[in-house]
Amino acid sequence: MKLQSMISNARQLLKLPSIHNNNQQAVPKGHFTIYVGEQEKKRYVVPLSYLSQPAFQELLKSAEEEFGFNHPTGGLSIPCGEEAFNKLTCQFSS
Repeated sequence: MKLQSMISNARQLLKLPSIHNNNQQAVPKGHFTIYVGEQEKKRYVVPLSYLSQPAFQELLKSAEEEFGFNHPTGGLSIPCGEEAFNKLTCQFSS
């Protein structure tokens, strides 16, 4: 039940206009933007299908615990290192 609420909140957040949109490219349909990193945040455009991955859902739980739903970048922020994120998302493609 709580997971559904987190996914719903993430989807609502993705629909909000960002003040950081001026210089960013459009996000393709079926994708969303997240910011990954522990110190400096790097922007990633990822498919919505990641939302159904249990490992990604764990990252969302971590993001909720660290940031709530008030993300400093104006988009969804994931509190993990880029290397760990890349390693995880490579598993999704396999």
